[in-house]
Amino acid sequence: MTRKFGPKPGIEQIRPYQGGKPIEEVQRELGLQDVIKLASNENPLGPSPRALEAIRSAAKQVHLYPDGNAYYLKQALAEHLDVDPSQILLGNGSNEVLQMLGEALLLPGDHLAYSDQAFVVYDLIRAIFGAKATKPPLREYTYDLEALAEAVRPETKIVFIANPNNPTGTYVRRNELERFLDRIPETTLVVLDEAYFEYVTAPDYPNGLEYVRQGRNVLVTRTFSKIYGLAGLRVGYGIGRPELISWLNRVRQPFNVNALGQAAARAALEDQGHLEKGRRINQVGMAYLEEALRSLGLEVVPSVANFLLVHLKRSGARVAEALLRRGVIVRPMGGYRFPDSIRVTIGLPEENERFVAALREVLEEVEQTAP
Repeated sequence: MTRKFGPKPGIEQIRPYQGGKPIEEVQRELGLQDVIKLASNENPLGPSPRALEAIRSAAKQVHLYPDGNAYYLKQALAEHLDVDPSQILLGNGSNEVLQMLGEALLLPGDHLAYSDQAFVVYDLIRAIFGAKATKPPLREYTYDLEALAEAVRPETKIVFIANPNNPTGTYVRRNELERFLDRIPETTLVVLDEAYFEYVTAPDYPNGLEYVRQGRNVLVTRTFSKIYGLAGLRVGYGIGRPELISWLNRVRQPFNVNALGQAAARAALEDQGHLEKGRRINQVGMAYLEEALRSLGLEVVPSVANFLLVHLKRSGARVAEALLRRGVIVRPMGGYRFPDSIRVTIGLPEENERFVAALREVLEEVEQTAP
């Protein structure tokens, strides 16, 4: 019997992850010169000047492989976070850390739990490793931790909690999370995905590192791609028990964090003033956009991250396409099963104003052409 070459079961059913369109692609496709991107939750300020200088310096050595253990970056993170270096795993973005969990822990048929309409990468990991999942719906656009606890079985390997959640920008509160963790068996790993941690100012937002320090079976993931402005260099990390980090290091690819990323991340950690500036710009921009969008009669989900989920009462894909023709890139949310919504990143003041003006035009255009 001849065996046909092909992928393992389930791979052909996976829809490849689609990020927001790059500015250059939109300029080329539509012949536009002036394009702004508010689609991928990037920091509009860009990286710290210190990080840029570190990149320029490190570029002189790019003919050499990077430090495979990222020793100096781990030391800097350990001091910054007040944890032991043995508790830190570096990744090519925090997404790689999440995928390493699948490589180290998941067998086909293993059980996962996470909310429906949460970060799409969780479902991608489920499909890649042939796992099963229970996905309780969101409640008021937020993780329903009561329902999620009910979904956890004795055989559940991993629970994913995005806090804040992407694409809604909502968060679970400290008392809710602690009640939830008390209900979860020690045999289940709880992943607290805190990619937007540094943007949150809510007093009842929980710092996942508290639970790591308590010795709970928790992994916290964070990134330099958001507030630190280093998305193009792909540096993320996880913090957990040394035993778990040791397992994950066994499946980590050699030299997975490049030399420029390591140098830039270390420098970015030293410039907390730049981080504070990014947070202030985000807060001001968030308040402006919430007021402006509601004045247009739109529903805006309250967010603690650096983006807003906007319900349009009309096709999000159609509105996003019309904005694109005006040189404004936002993210339609059909892939998250919010077909009448878009997600918009908080930009610089002039970018936010341009987005609102373009959206006002588009909404008027849609109304005029409606049947």
